[in-house]
Amino acid sequence: MLSPLSNTRTAMPITPAPFRSPALLANTLAAAAFLTLCSCAAPEARKGNDGQVTVPETWKAGPSAGNLDTASLQRWWEKFNDPVLNGLVADGLAGSTDLRSALSRIEESRARQGLEKSGLLPTLSAGLSAQNSRNDNRRTNKTTEGESYRGSLDASWEVDLFGRQKLAVSAAAAELAQTRENFHAAQVSLAAEIVQTYVSLRAAEAQLAVVERSLALRGETVQLTQWREQAGQGGALDTQQSVSSLEQARASIPSHRQNVSEARNRLALLSGRTPGALDSALASPAPVPVLPADLAIGIPAETLRQRPDVRAAEHAIEAAAARTGAARKQRLPSLNLSGSIGLEAVKAGRLFDPETTLSSIAGSLSAPIFDAGRIRQNILIQNEVEKQTLIAYESVVLTALSEVENALTALQRTSERLAALALATNAAREAARLADLTYQAGQTDILTVLDAQ
Repeated sequence: MLSPLSNTRTAMPITPAPFRSPALLANTLAAAAFLTLCSCAAPEARKGNDGQVTVPETWKAGPSAGNLDTASLQRWWEKFNDPVLNGLVADGLAGSTDLRSALSRIEESRARQGLEKSGLLPTLSAGLSAQNSRNDNRRTNKTTEGESYRGSLDASWEVDLFGRQKLAVSAAAAELAQTRENFHAAQVSLAAEIVQTYVSLRAAEAQLAVVERSLALRGETVQLTQWREQAGQGGALDTQQSVSSLEQARASIPSHRQNVSEARNRLALLSGRTPGALDSALASPAPVPVLPADLAIGIPAETLRQRPDVRAAEHAIEAAAARTGAARKQRLPSLNLSGSIGLEAVKAGRLFDPETTLSSIAGSLSAPIFDAGRIRQNILIQNEVEKQTLIAYESVVLTALSEVENALTALQRTSERLAALALATNAAREAARLADLTYQAGQTDILTVLDAQ
């Protein structure tokens, strides 16, 4: 399993570039959100001989972070300092149908654990019976009638001699813990999806705003070419080319508005609401959430311990191991105790002042001798189930390591791309300004201006 590696923690700084492209920043935020897919508690590493995974001491894509605040990870989305986003996540966690189903599964597992616990205790039952008899003797020509009443209190108990039932209770407890971690994983996934969808919404709004500003700029260019044509300094070709560029930009607006609408509807679905329920709350455009200045992700082993999917896989191993142990103990003898206290009376009114009192107690010890291999096959089944949980645990850990590494790589590469695009944007703005000036001076053609724009 996970082995404690080191308590040393370092920080990985993230320096926001001065230029923010909405789409690229959305990708960066999505990567950052994915890094924090975890919950508050950090369990001890589970140790064993099987299912071990060699966890690297540091992340390949960057230095590990220090001072990992596990308490703040419960509400990691608040680091974006966006009240609207905070409200959306709160609504989603409260109203999601998936989370309500996960909560119901927790209650189901809790009831199953209670069912297993009840097997450790005796059962007690009460009975009450009445009998009426009639006997006709043809020889003596006499009829005899009689009635009797009986009340009893019966108890039975299977003594857990070798701990088989306790192992079943332990398995149910581990399965309950696994269900809770699955619920936490569902919470984490939902919060991350809401954040990513919200970032996509704000990015789509920013892209729509850019197109609308570009539309205004191209409209000014059309007006300029028309004036030049009227003044005899330009031709109809320049005017039509500028009009074509204007209409192409206008044609892209519906798709951007569709992206905005779809993002709003997606947020409503994640919150357990009907489409359009959040339109009024999201009507006002807002900037893309600001990326935190730095991220503390911890060393790999520490980060993995925060992931509920990893902890759920650990509990699955515990449950399977307990089930295997219980299956093996089926080969051992079992002890059953039973007892009964009864009262008999000839009249119902005298049942509590009976003529006869009966009591009995019995014990039986039984052990399987021949069952056609049923117990042995059940042990083999449980062994294979346990082996599958070990393999599943290994897969979960490897997947988690890969996901975090990929997210770190995406974070680094997107930051590098943002820095390069910041320089390209400044140069492009200057090129557009110079092209406009030279066109007004009659020193270049309209295609150069449109291309620069």
